[in-house]
Amino acid sequence: MRCWTISVLKQISRIQVKRQLNTMSSKKIAVCQMTSVADKVANLNVVSQLVRDAVKENVEVIFFPEACDFICDNKQDTLNSAESILTGNTVKKYRELAAEHNVWLSMGGVHEKDENNPKKLFNTHIIINNKGDIVQTYRKIHLFDVEIPERNIRLKESDFCTPGKQIVAPVDSPVGRIGLSICYDMRFPELSTALSIMGAEILTYPSAFTYATGSAHWHVLLRSRAIENQCYVIAAAQTGNHNAKRRSYGHGLCVDPWGEVLADCGDSSPNYAIAEISDKIVNIRRNMPVFQHRRPDVYSLYTLSLRNTLPEEHSEQITPIATQTQHATSGPGNIFGHVKVPESCVFYKSDLTYAFVNLRCVIPGHVLVAPIRVVERNKDLTDDEADDFYRTVRLIQNLMEKVHETQSCTVTIQDGPDAGQTVKHLHCHIMPRKKGDFIQNDLIYLELAKHDQIKPGHPAKPARSLEDMEEEASMLREELKKITNKR
Repeated sequence: MRCWTISVLKQISRIQVKRQLNTMSSKKIAVCQMTSVADKVANLNVVSQLVRDAVKENVEVIFFPEACDFICDNKQDTLNSAESILTGNTVKKYRELAAEHNVWLSMGGVHEKDENNPKKLFNTHIIINNKGDIVQTYRKIHLFDVEIPERNIRLKESDFCTPGKQIVAPVDSPVGRIGLSICYDMRFPELSTALSIMGAEILTYPSAFTYATGSAHWHVLLRSRAIENQCYVIAAAQTGNHNAKRRSYGHGLCVDPWGEVLADCGDSSPNYAIAEISDKIVNIRRNMPVFQHRRPDVYSLYTLSLRNTLPEEHSEQITPIATQTQHATSGPGNIFGHVKVPESCVFYKSDLTYAFVNLRCVIPGHVLVAPIRVVERNKDLTDDEADDFYRTVRLIQNLMEKVHETQSCTVTIQDGPDAGQTVKHLHCHIMPRKKGDFIQNDLIYLELAKHDQIKPGHPAKPARSLEDMEEEASMLREELKKITNKR
C-alpha cells in the first residue's frame, strides 16, 4: 500500500508541476509616484514614461496612484474632465500602453463620469492585463469627508463623487491575486479582511493622501493592513503640490506580509520603485495561521455586496459560451452540452454515465460526472439514469479521495442557470478537499462560480493542455482498476 501511495503521488506531482512552478519564483512589480495636475495630456505623458522605464526592469505589473489621470482645483473642472471607462480617451491610452509593453497596469482610481448624474463621478480603480483588456474595476466605497472649521479645512469627496456599492472579488494576475481598494479605504480593516478571506494575496491602495495625515498615519496603516491580513500591500502615491490648494504626502510603498517595507518612493516625482513578490506569503500563513484561528462562531464578517465580474457598463461584450476554447479532437468524443470531450480524457464510462477530467480545475483533482444522454436538469433524468448517475458519483468520489489522500470532498451540482450552471448538460463537480486549501471552506463555491467564466480580459482559470488532461485520465483509469478489482 505504501508503494502505491508513493507512485500515485509522483504521478500527481508530474501533472501539477507546471502550475506549481509559476508560484515558486519571485516576480517583479513597480510601484509608481507622480504629481498629477489639471492637464490630462501632461499626466498621460508622465504615466507613459514611467511605463517605458519600468518595463526595462522586467516587471510584470505596474501600479499607479489615485488620480493618475488628473487633479483639478475645483469641483466643476473635475466633473468636466471626467471620462467614461470604455469610451474615454485616457483609459484607452492606458490600455494601449499595457498592450504595447506587454505589462499589466493598475490604474487609479481614475475619475469616471457618472452617466446617470452629471453632478457626480465615480472614483474607479482599473486593472488592465498585458493584452490591454480591462479585467476588473472597483468603485471606491469609502469617501473622504473631513471638515475642521477652526483650521479652515474642508475636504468632502462626497460633494462630487458617488460611492461604490460593492466589494469586488480579487483578480488573478501574474504576481498573485490582487484585492482592489483606494486610498481612504485603508482606514477600514473590514474591507481588507473581506478581500483576504476571498483569497487576496496583494492588497492595493492607490492613493493621493494629504500631507498632514500621511506624515502621521501612512506607513503605520499600510504595514498594519499587511501584517493583519498576511498579504503584500502595494500603495502607489501622489506626492508634492498639485495646485495652490492641494499637497500630497508621497512615499509610494510595497510592504511584505511580515510588515517589512520592500520599496519606498520617498517624496520625489515622477518616480518608481521595484519590489519582488515571492512565495513568502505561503510560509508566513503556514507558520502563523491566523485565518484558521478566526472565531466566526463568536464574531463574523459577511460580505453582503460582492461582485465577481466586470459590471455591464465596463464590459465591452460577453463572449458566447459556445466560443469558449476547447481542445479539438478528430477522434471519438462524448457530447457534453455544446462541446465534445475527447475519449482520451474520459476515465470511467458505464452504459448511462461517464466521468472525465476537467479543462479548468478549481483545485487539483477537480473532475466531472455527467449522464451520457444530454439532459439539462437533475429532474430530467430517468429513474435508471438517476440510479446510475449517483452510483457513479459515489464511485468517483471514492477514487479521488484515495488518489489525493483526503477524507473529504466537495460534491456539488449547479442545477440551472440561476444556480451557476454554464453548460446546459447536467454534471456533478467532485473536488477532493484538504485542510487549509481555502481560508474559509465555503470560498470554494466562489471559485467554482467564476472558474470557467470567459469575457474579454476576464481572468478565468487557465485551460489545461490536452497532454496534461490525458495523462491525468490515464492515471485515474489505472487507479480505478485497483479499486474495482478489490470488490
